[in-house]
Amino acid sequence: MKARKLQLARDGLVLSANLYGDSDGNSNKPLLVLLHGFPDTPHSWDELLPNFLAAGYQVLTPWLRGYTQGSAKRGASYDLLSVAADIEAWRRELKVEQAHLVGHDWGAAIANVLAGQQAGAQAGHCPHWQTISLLAVPPMPQVGQWLGLMPQLPKQALYSAYMPVMQLSASHRLLTRNNAAYVRRLWQRWSPGWQFSHNEFAPAQQVFTQPELAWASTRYYRNLFRWYDAAVRQAFKLMQRPFNVPTLVLVGENDGCMHPQTHALIEQTRLSSAEFQLAVLPNCGHFLQAEQPQAVAEGLIKHFRHAQK
Repeated sequence: MKARKLQLARDGLVLSANLYGDSDGNSNKPLLVLLHGFPDTPHSWDELLPNFLAAGYQVLTPWLRGYTQGSAKRGASYDLLSVAADIEAWRRELKVEQAHLVGHDWGAAIANVLAGQQAGAQAGHCPHWQTISLLAVPPMPQVGQWLGLMPQLPKQALYSAYMPVMQLSASHRLLTRNNAAYVRRLWQRWSPGWQFSHNEFAPAQQVFTQPELAWASTRYYRNLFRWYDAAVRQAFKLMQRPFNVPTLVLVGENDGCMHPQTHALIEQTRLSSAEFQLAVLPNCGHFLQAEQPQAVAEGLIKHFRHAQK
C-alpha cells in the first residue's frame, strides 16, 4: 500500500510518519490520526488501512518520538505533553483544521491529553479533534473517582507489574536482550489468545533490539510519575478534564495489561458532556487492532460517521 513518507523537524528531533490516501498533498478527504503504543509500532494499524481508505479517509500514522533514530536523543523530553505537541504539529503541518484521533496504549494516553487541551479551549473554539477513540487504555479517572476504583486496584496492580520494571534505569537492556524476548513475552501475556506471526512481530523486534530506541521508549515510563516536573503535573490535569467530543473506548475482554473491569468502572463514573461509549471485543486481548482489524475498523468508522451527522 503506497504511502507518502513524511518527516517533521520539531523540538530538536526529526519525527517520521506515513500518510495514506493522499498521493499529491491536496486531498480534501477527512483525516484520521492513528497513534501506536508500547511495545509496538505504527505497523499495528496496517490491516485497518484498506477499510479506512475504502471509506473515504486519508490516514496519518506517526511514529511516536523515541521510536525512530531521528527522534531518539538523550537530551530530548519524553513526557506526554511533549509527545502531544508532536501530534498537534503533524496536524498543522498537513494544514488540516479537524481530524479524528485514535490512540492505542500510550497513544490513547496521548489522545487523552489532546482531548483535555481541547476541553480547556475558549468557548466557540473550533474543535481540532472531531472524535476521540481510545483503544486498550481508558480515560484518566477524574478527581473524586479513584474511591470507586479501589476494589479493582489490587487486580490491576498485578496486570501493571511491568510498569515499575520499565522505570528502572536498566530497563532498556531488558528490552533488547535475546532479540527482544521480553517484548515478545509481553505480547503473549497481554494478548493470550493471539498467535501472532513472525512478520507481525518483526517491526517491534526491529525497534526494541536497537539500544537507543529501547532507551527512549522507556523514558515515557520514567517520566510518568515525576511529580516535581511541571509538564508531568500539567498532563495529568489535562487528562482529568471531561471530554467535549464524542468518545469511543474499545477494549479486548482478554486484555492482560488493562483489566476490562477497570475500563467498566471508569466508564460508569466518568463525567462528560460528550457522548461516551465503551465497547468490549470478545475473544480479544490488548493488541485489538492487530488481532481483530475488521471489527475494530468497522467500529471506528461507525463512530466517525455518527459524529459527522
